[in-house]
Amino acid sequence: MVYMKYLIKINIAVLCLLVVFGFAAVANAQTASEDIKKAENYLKNLKTVKADFIQTANNGTRLSGIFYLNRPGKLRFEYNEIDDFIVADGTFIYFYDSELQEQTNAPIGQTLADFLLRKDLKLTGTLNVQKISREDNLKTFTLTEKDNEGAGAVKLFFTEEPFALKKWQIIDAAGLTTEVLLRNMKRNVDLPASLFAYFKPKQDKPQYN
Repeated sequence: MVYMKYLIKINIAVLCLLVVFGFAAVANAQTASEDIKKAENYLKNLKTVKADFIQTANNGTRLSGIFYLNRPGKLRFEYNEIDDFIVADGTFIYFYDSELQEQTNAPIGQTLADFLLRKDLKLTGTLNVQKISREDNLKTFTLTEKDNEGAGAVKLFFTEEPFALKKWQIIDAAGLTTEVLLRNMKRNVDLPASLFAYFKPKQDKPQYN
């Protein structure tokens, strides 16, 4: 009889633990869902942006410049130290190599920039939020493509008061990381259309899609 009472107490204790952990799991899931929605809403409302940036490569090399964004579909990186630039015109994203004096391009949908530039921006669906954490007092979201997680990942870093995008990291398929830190961000600014058209330097006319 004593043994049965002992088993009942153990079972009640286990049940209480399961209930507690069950509520914790639900609470964590709700918090994660709220965090994702908050980040989505913030990014959706980034219409036009101008910001200084510092880009740090995996080997520690640093470059700086100006970042422009015109959602949906368009962005531009201009560098201070080199004449390279990156521009997305709504259809393609172009990478200009000033040393070779040539460009390469790809459809935006085939690049990691697509999630930020698409009109219907979502951090779910075709994307997978692998992890939500805190690093260096910043809220961090690690994103991968659901159908191709081996292609790499994007980590977004947000300040919390106020909630704002501070930087991001691109981790490629080989595990190499490139970080872009934003400074002096200005939102809802007027940006000329010519910023988002690819044209080869020293050419007369930009090429629009």
